[in-house]
Amino acid sequence: MQDHRIRVYQTAEHPCGYFKDRVARDLVLDPHDSALSDVYAGALAMGFRRSGGHVYRPRCPQCSACQAVRIDCRRFAPNRALRRNLRRNADVQLEVVPFSVDEASFDLYRRYVGHRHAGGGMDQGDLFDFAGFTRCAWSPTLAFRFTLEDRLIAMAVTDRVDDGISAVYTFYDPLLDKRGLGTHAILRQATWAAAQGVRFLYLGFWIKGHPKMDYKSRFPATESLSNGRWTPLTDAPRDPIDPPGAAQA
Repeated sequence: MQDHRIRVYQTAEHPCGYFKDRVARDLVLDPHDSALSDVYAGALAMGFRRSGGHVYRPRCPQCSACQAVRIDCRRFAPNRALRRNLRRNADVQLEVVPFSVDEASFDLYRRYVGHRHAGGGMDQGDLFDFAGFTRCAWSPTLAFRFTLEDRLIAMAVTDRVDDGISAVYTFYDPLLDKRGLGTHAILRQATWAAAQGVRFLYLGFWIKGHPKMDYKSRFPATESLSNGRWTPLTDAPRDPIDPPGAAQA
């Protein structure tokens, strides 16, 4: 980001999506700036993430619970729990292709949010809404497509940058919750990145102890951004439990 200047906006306060009694505020890079694609990789390294055409990070008035996290794929090695996950999903096939919006992916997404986020607003979206927060014209985006007997059961929408990949959103068949497909998607993205010589897998934000966000600390070689520095996430247990239902947020 040193060679480019880009406007940064601060949003108004809005209800926090993770804590009902808190308000949130975000920093957002100018979504209309033509340099956005050039600064995106640097923005990820500074703790930002993408939703649709917006690149943002929390800057909340009285809370710093959200921490950006990433996996250093050069050092990543599946531990015992992740090896169990691999064995459990040995029959799942992975295909990595350019992301596109289609009926199969939208149907899977709709069933996922209807089960996991019923009543939260996301379950009311249509195909246009789905495309609006996953797709971005200036970002090369991949689809990690997981199939079982030729049926799509999980997908990770993932951006590709020079030194890493960034998990935008992951969703899966809620009827297969016991397989730990959210965990499996992160595991396979990290191993794919390592095989491609890609250093980092950016996982968005982690909240220590939060029931929907703490799972991100359970992967080896995870780092968190604090005071402008990426450091090992020492809270990660040595042998994490493979939580059913873990997914990107």
